[in-house]
Parts: sequence; C-alpha cells; structure tokens
Amino acid sequence: MTDTSGDSRHRDRGATPPGPLPDGPTQVKVVIGDDHSMVSLLGSGDELLRVIEGSFDADIHVRGNEITISGSPAETALVAELFSELTALVAGGAELTANAVERIVPMLRRKSGVRPAEVLTLDILSARGRTIRPKTVNQKRYVDAIDNHTIVFCIGPAGTGKTYLAMAKAVKALQAKEVTRIILTRPAVEAGERLGFLPGTLYEKIDPYLRPLYDALHDMLDPDSIPRLMAAGTIEVAPLAYMRGRTLNDSFIILDEAQNTSAEQMKMFLTRLGFGAKMVVTGDITQVDLAAGQASGLRLVQDVLEGVDDIYFARLNSHDVVRHRLVSDIVNAYAAYDARTRDAPGRPQRVPGSARRDDRGTGQPDRRAARGRRAQ
Repeated sequence: MTDTSGDSRHRDRGATPPGPLPDGPTQVKVVIGDDHSMVSLLGSGDELLRVIEGSFDADIHVRGNEITISGSPAETALVAELFSELTALVAGGAELTANAVERIVPMLRRKSGVRPAEVLTLDILSARGRTIRPKTVNQKRYVDAIDNHTIVFCIGPAGTGKTYLAMAKAVKALQAKEVTRIILTRPAVEAGERLGFLPGTLYEKIDPYLRPLYDALHDMLDPDSIPRLMAAGTIEVAPLAYMRGRTLNDSFIILDEAQNTSAEQMKMFLTRLGFGAKMVVTGDITQVDLAAGQASGLRLVQDVLEGVDDIYFARLNSHDVVRHRLVSDIVNAYAAYDARTRDAPGRPQRVPGSARRDDRGTGQPDRRAARGRRAQ
C-alpha cells in the first residue's frame, strides 16, 4: 500500500528504533535524505516498491520521503535493511532494477554476512557498454578467490556464471598486463549423443565443442580484435587434448566442462601450470557425459586436492542461477527427484548425465560393442 499524497521532507535519514504498536506488530520508520530521489529508490510508477511489498509479509506506506514499515519484528527489520542497501546502491550510482531487488532479498534472508551493496557494486570488467559484476554472495566469493589463489575450482549447476565470470577475470587480467595470454580449453565430449563424422578441417570439427567460449569472448572484447589476438597467440581456444606436453607460463587458463574429464586428463591439465600462471576449472558434476564406469576427474579431484594450500574450491548452487528464474526451479526439481529415487527400492538408481549411450543417443547399452567383446 502506498500513500504519496504528502510532500514533507526531513534532513535526517535512517530507520527509527522499532516500537510495538498496541495490537502487537512492530513499526519502523525509514527517512530517505534529500540527496536521494524517491523515484530512483522505488522505481518508475512504484515498480520496485511493488516488488518489495510482494517479497515481505509487512505493510509498507510511503509519504514523501518517509517510509513506514509495519509487521513482525523480523520482517520489519529486513525491510529496513533492504532500504538501507538500496540507498547505498543509489548513492554509488547504481541503477536499481526489479531483478536487483529480487536478488538482494534472499541475500538478506540468508544472513551471509556480506552486504548486498558490496556484491552488486563489485565491477569485474566493463566491456561493450556493459559492466560485468557478480550477482550473488557465492559468486563474489568465487571472484575474490580467483584474485587470491593460483588454482580455483568452481563447481555448480548450469546458469550460475561459472565460466562467464572466469572469462571476465581472464580478460581483465590480460588488459591489466597481469598475464600475457589467455588459454581456454574444454574436453571434446558429446552431450549425450553421437555426432558421427563431421566434415571439414580439424579446427572445423572441434569448433562446435568450443563455440560457447567464443560466444563469451564476443561479449567481452571487440569482435574485430578477436581474430587478431588469436592469430598472435594472445588468446588460444583449444580442446583439452592439445594441452599435453606443454608448460603454460604467464597465462590465465580456464578449463570448462571439467566434469567430462577423466582422472588422468585432470591430472595432465593441472600439471601444465607454469610460473606466473593462474588456473580456473569449472564444471557441473550433475551433468557428466562420460561413458558408464568412467569416473569424472572433477569429482575425484575434490578428494585429492581439498585442503592443499593455494587451491580453492568454490561451490555454487541453485540460489546462484542468473539465467531465467525457471532454470533455478529446474535445478531444484532434478535435485529433489534424485534425492527421492536414490535409495528407493525398485526404482532406477541413476545419476543424471552418467548413463552410457550408444551411437544413436538412445541411452541403451551399445550392443555392438558387447557382441565384439563376446567374439574376442
């Protein structure tokens, strides 16, 4: 509910101490200083205010630059804290959106100990008219870990920005001359289907597997400069097999889709680390496309390297999904289904993405291979 009929102004700002009303609820008043626009804070046509009202079990009244919040002590305190964070963002020059408000609310509810304003104002890279920033607390911790560690593993579901944020940090490091080249790699493993014979040169055959990395580069660099940088070897995009036998000095190296590495490939990749280099390894251990019975190198490396100095494991979850809201719901639904069926008697016990697939991508065992083994 909004009351904008008044136009009184107050020089002081902040929230008054909560006080109980006669009927039990707590009331808090937040006064916004004259140096802030209420339109910037509440949105055009009160768009952001409606988002806030829908996110809390509290009554919010606005009169001039005074906001009165009534409800339970916990809810009123959270709403007051939210307006404090929004005011800090506006003071820092940020443009508030409904999406930003929707991200701040769960940060406050989870009481992570990190101010949302600190998360949403951390600029990683400004490129092509837009600024890349972390959007969740876990993403900020991941970005900070890249600054403070030589090797960082980031494990999380689809849509959490694992690779995109790493790419932004790599481009930033190149621009700041902290490294002399960027190396982007991923295993050439098909996602649940056999593509069969692919025409063209070797690079044309592997290009489909590396295309997501090219797409991210085009978001962060002038497209005309990318061919020049690749021709000079400043940026290299290559399949994982091309890393064997190399020592990578003064480089920012990103291994994407690492859940599809074998244990041997993971060891091979990590031991390419040279002087002045930094590595980021990203993957989703719920989407493994390796053959049945082959262990994921990303799953194993957590047991092998957890606790080793200068190596950090960042873990993202469905709260960190920055794609469409439904992506987070889908991730949660699959996780719940897996939990229900994991130990249920008489139900198939299968980790999503780990089924063995034949040449037709049906998910059935390859009977031709079985016949070949019997013939031997």
